[in-house]
Amino acid sequence: MELAQIFKNQETLDQKEIVFIGRVRSNRQGKAVSFMVLNDGTSINDLQVVYKTTTDGFEEGLKSRVSSIVEVTGTIVLTPGKPQPFEMQATKIELLDQAVEDYPLQKKEHSPEFLRDIAHLRARTKTFNAIFRIRSTAAFALHKFFQEQDFIYVQTPIITSNDAEGAGEQFVVTVNENKDYANDFFGKKAALTVSGQLNAEAFAQAFKNTYTFGPTFRAENSHTNRHASEFWMLEPEVAFNDLAKNITLIEDMLKSTIAYVMEKNMDELKFLETNLEPGLIGKISKIVNAEFKTMKYEEVLTVLQKAIDDGHKFEDNNIYFGLDLGTEHERYICEVVNNCPTFVTDYPKEIKAFYMKQNPDGKTVAAVDLLVPGIGELVGGSQREDNTDKIKARCEEIGINPEDLEWYVSLRDYGYYKSAGFGLGFERLLMYITGAANIRDVIPFPRTPKNLLF
Repeated sequence: MELAQIFKNQETLDQKEIVFIGRVRSNRQGKAVSFMVLNDGTSINDLQVVYKTTTDGFEEGLKSRVSSIVEVTGTIVLTPGKPQPFEMQATKIELLDQAVEDYPLQKKEHSPEFLRDIAHLRARTKTFNAIFRIRSTAAFALHKFFQEQDFIYVQTPIITSNDAEGAGEQFVVTVNENKDYANDFFGKKAALTVSGQLNAEAFAQAFKNTYTFGPTFRAENSHTNRHASEFWMLEPEVAFNDLAKNITLIEDMLKSTIAYVMEKNMDELKFLETNLEPGLIGKISKIVNAEFKTMKYEEVLTVLQKAIDDGHKFEDNNIYFGLDLGTEHERYICEVVNNCPTFVTDYPKEIKAFYMKQNPDGKTVAAVDLLVPGIGELVGGSQREDNTDKIKARCEEIGINPEDLEWYVSLRDYGYYKSAGFGLGFERLLMYITGAANIRDVIPFPRTPKNLLF
């Protein structure tokens, strides 16, 4: 029987005999009674097994090292008033596989840096077991939200000739060491995708409601705790939507996803609140119940300048139109000024992507970022430029040849009207939900500069 089933049915299993296979977390010998803690991976909670000298296989039980696999036959006994709700009184123990003596995850504290070097084992620790269990739930919750609203899930290309962000931070895909792209595998320069958005826009014109959710790659030599070279992005795109409807979709999605995680993973959240971030559950509960606010970019600049005039000091006190807001500015707005998640709209076009719709003022675009307390920017999106001439001109301004994106630009010539969407960095969301301080700790096998383990 699996551990999750035992916890779920503990009342009806009281005094019943079961057979359980699990991995040894700890094994403590006493004078009269010995205790073994087991887990099979189906629950963050452990099973305590009590065994004595009269237990069949007692000697095998004693020599079972941490991480060994054992099969235990015994009786479930409820233990009200004790730290654990029940225990298993063993009648038979069989050592199925003995772990080596120098197994690296012994019963002691291990640093996150050490655990990243053994990422193939770290999910066996309670902290990472909780994080990756929540990752699984959150991924399902996102799919659930969009599927229940009849969105079409489109799998966009991993290998592409497009640079959707125009930043040039791409991993080139080649079989030709000389980078002779004309004679390379695809006959042109190819790279790992930085975004599936452009392809999703094409599908939105066919299905109206669509989304892509998959890995993306950035060859950005960044060593911060918020950047990785490989990460997952969720990118919905809705035809005929404007910025206001896009904002509503972002809020609904975020509240639905976090509420679902709280419903399914409260044990994990309680563990992480105790061990990673005090107040975690209250923090994410506020997202579910909050009334989000909206501010224009220029309003934000005014508020930041007033704060500086009143004596507040940022690391960057140079506030001007065209400033790409830093995390400190974003957090000040949503934590100090509004004390709630905040949408910031209408950014200067110079600091935003070429595909964003230009506003009538000629200097801003219909863009939106969602800022949340504790992290800053979580979601970025926009209404898309629907004018062919304007998007071509914008491409040329930032050094993109419109002919390289002819298929995308030409969508505007075939009946386009409006389109809007956004990108959610999945790992950023997981950092927020779990309290993990480093993006490397919410990805199973992180890829960062100079790091390609596993």
